[in-house]
Amino acid sequence: MGSFVELTAVDGVKIPAYVAMPEGTPRGAIVVLQEIFGVNSHIRSVADRYAAQGYVAVAPAMFQRVQPNVELGYTEDDMKQGFALKTAVESLPVPGALRDVEAAAAYAGEQAQGGKVGVVGFCWGGLMTWRTACNLSSVSAAVCYYGGGMTGEQEANRQALVPTLAHFGSKDHYISLESVEAFKLAQPKVEVHVYEADHGFNCDQRGSYNEAAAALAGERTLAFFKQHIG
Repeated sequence: MGSFVELTAVDGVKIPAYVAMPEGTPRGAIVVLQEIFGVNSHIRSVADRYAAQGYVAVAPAMFQRVQPNVELGYTEDDMKQGFALKTAVESLPVPGALRDVEAAAAYAGEQAQGGKVGVVGFCWGGLMTWRTACNLSSVSAAVCYYGGGMTGEQEANRQALVPTLAHFGSKDHYISLESVEAFKLAQPKVEVHVYEADHGFNCDQRGSYNEAAAALAGERTLAFFKQHIG
């Protein structure tokens, strides 16, 4: 089990973050970026699993700038609340919440005793992971799970600064296969995998959870981080 700490972004904003520490010397660190539901029990469990693999895992509260203490479930009402909060964060002046990712990466690197830092994100967090890969040289690898919006033309025109892996579902009604194929053409250096699964297939608290797809994507993600982080 991890615990919450308080991070300070470069503009002075205080950001809570859930931190899970590994046993022994860390092999590196992973910043875990939330869905639109906050740093809820699922995201904390993701961080715990990375810690069990030997990584320092840090999950910053990405809604803190617009509303503190957000922890939602997966009902239709939760979805509406989460989407509204995501929209509010997206409306912040650039670089917005990327400052909070930067603070989390810096803290993760310190806790990892100078080890390399990767970032992984889900849904909106997948989009933020893509933007992190394209803007922050402080991370060494990025893994995006069904990043909502990242296959759009504006995002696909960005260029990643670090090795990047992306997972998508062929049944995702938020992200079309056509846009995924266009993203692959625009980003030949990004490793892209598509699974016979819906949006949110990695989350075992959602009806769209797909155990086989989650397991395969998890194996690929760990191998990717071991290659690029340690």
